[in-house]
Amino acid sequence: MRRFVHHRVLVAIAIAVTSVACGSDTPETPTTPTPSVPLTTETFTGTISATNGHTYPFVSLPGAVTLTLTSVQPNVATPLGISLGTWSGSSCTVGTGLFADAAFQGHVITANVSQIGALCARVYDGAGEITAPTTYVITVQHP
Repeated sequence: MRRFVHHRVLVAIAIAVTSVACGSDTPETPTTPTPSVPLTTETFTGTISATNGHTYPFVSLPGAVTLTLTSVQPNVATPLGISLGTWSGSSCTVGTGLFADAAFQGHVITANVSQIGALCARVYDGAGEITAPTTYVITVQHP
């Protein structure tokens, strides 16, 4: 009799496992994972004086592009102008809202790029407050 009960338990477990595995008649469409593009970080350093600036071209894939004013020396309280734009090969054309004429250390500008393209980051004396040579570091992160 014990053997008969043991056999019934095994049959019940087999039925339960089978019904769980076959719980839905609706086929599931597998989702294709979106490939993530690794980010590239580029660091640009320079020194500017009153009324001048520097432009740094780079190429980006579609996605979020971030420009950060990482460092300002010798006076961290000196505002600098920073901007993101498109690079024509000779000039940097800045889009609406992609600039800050009086950015302080830590300021971030972010843009969303829809296609691969030549872009540029620019640092300049936007507030007209540079009175001595000022060293900066900007960081651009892009796909």
